[in-house]
Amino acid sequence: MDVQDIKNRFGIIGNSPLLNRAIDIARQVAPTDISVLITGESGSGKEVFSHIIHSLSARKHGPFIAVNCGAIPEGTIDSELFGHEKGSFTGAHDARKGYFEVVDGGTIFLDEVAELPIGTQARLLRVLETGEYIRVGSSKVQKTNVRVIAATNKDVFDAVSAGKFREDLYYRLNTVPLKIPALRERKEDINLLFRKFVADFTDKYRSPTVQLDQSAQQVLMHYNWPGNVRQLKNIAEQIAVLEKERNLTAEHLQNYIPKEAGNTLPMRIQNQNKDDFSERDILYKVLFDMKKDMTDLKKLVAEIIQNGGNTSSIQSNQNVINQLYRDIEIPSDSNIPSDPHQLVIHQPNNDKSFDMMDEAEEVEESLSLIDKESDLIKKALKKHKGKRKLAAHELGISERTLYRKIKELEL
Repeated sequence: MDVQDIKNRFGIIGNSPLLNRAIDIARQVAPTDISVLITGESGSGKEVFSHIIHSLSARKHGPFIAVNCGAIPEGTIDSELFGHEKGSFTGAHDARKGYFEVVDGGTIFLDEVAELPIGTQARLLRVLETGEYIRVGSSKVQKTNVRVIAATNKDVFDAVSAGKFREDLYYRLNTVPLKIPALRERKEDINLLFRKFVADFTDKYRSPTVQLDQSAQQVLMHYNWPGNVRQLKNIAEQIAVLEKERNLTAEHLQNYIPKEAGNTLPMRIQNQNKDDFSERDILYKVLFDMKKDMTDLKKLVAEIIQNGGNTSSIQSNQNVINQLYRDIEIPSDSNIPSDPHQLVIHQPNNDKSFDMMDEAEEVEESLSLIDKESDLIKKALKKHKGKRKLAAHELGISERTLYRKIKELEL
C-alpha cells in the first residue's frame, strides 16, 4: 500500500512533503513490532497515525485501545494501565484487569505520555523491556504481548532535562520518532482541508455551499492555526451553521478567528494597500530615520567646530539645531541638554592644529539584516538558556525555521 492509498483509506487530505514523509515513515514501521513515539502539536492528528500503524501491522486483527494519560488522575493511572487486586486500595471492591492485560496481542496507544507520573514510567519501562507487569496490590508477575505507540505534544527531551521524564524510557519509546507537521508548516493543504470540512458540514446540516474569495483564502493561509487541523475543522463547522453570507471575504472569515489570537492573526494579504506596513517594516523605518538624524547632527557639529568662532555661521546653524531638536527625541538618560540653547560647542585652541578626522571619527553602525537577525537569535537563545522551542516562540517563528537559521548563520 503506497502513501496515496493510505490517504484514501484514512481520509487524510493534503499533499505537503512533510505530511507525505510522516505517512511514509508510518507505513514502513507498521509491519515491525517496535515502539513508536509520535510528536506534534495538539490537534495535528497524532491519533490518526496510531491507527495507520496498527491497521498495517500484523496485529491488525487484535485489539486496539487509545489511552489519554493526561486525563487519568495520578492516583488511579497504575490501576488503569496494569489492573488491581480486590482490596488493594479504598474502593477496590473487585479485582480489575488493566489495559495491558485486556489488549494482550494488540496495540495500545498512550496519548500525552509525557504526563505519566515517574513511578508509572518505571512500570511502563519494564513492560517495554520484558513484557512483564504487576497488578496494584499483587506480587504476581504477569506477562503481556502488547505493542506500544506513544504520543505527546511536549518537548520530551526538555522534560528529560528537567527530571520530569525518565531518560531510559524516552530512548526506549523513541525507537522510531514520527513528527507530525503543524498546520502552519503545510500551508498548501489549508484550503484543501477547509473546502473538505465545509463540504462535509454543509451536507450534514443541509445548508448552502460556501465559497471563499481570494482574500479569504489568503487569511486562511497566513493565520498561525495554534489549534491546527482541529481548530480549522471547528471554524469550518461554525461557518457552515452560522454564516448567512455564502460567498466569504476576508472580513467575513475574520469574524470566526479568535480575537485573543493577537499576533497570530493573518499577515498582510495581497490586496491590501501598498502604504500598509508590517511591524518589521515600521521598525526598520524608525531605525533608518534615527540613523539619518544622528548623521546630520554629527555633520552639523563638525561644521560648527570647523567654522570656529564665526558668529554668522553659529547663528545659521542654531536654526538647524532647533529644527533637529523638534524632529528627534532626546533620550532622558543622555548628556545632551533638553534645551537647544544650552548646547555648548567646545572649540579647539587656536594655538593647536586641529584635524577633524583625529578628533571625531564617525563609526557606522551595521545595518545588515543578517547581522541583526543573528544578534536577535543569539539574544533569544541566551534568554531561554538554549531552549530552541522557547526561543522560536519569542522570535515569532517556527522551531523548524529557527533550526534552519541557526544552521545558515553558523550559530
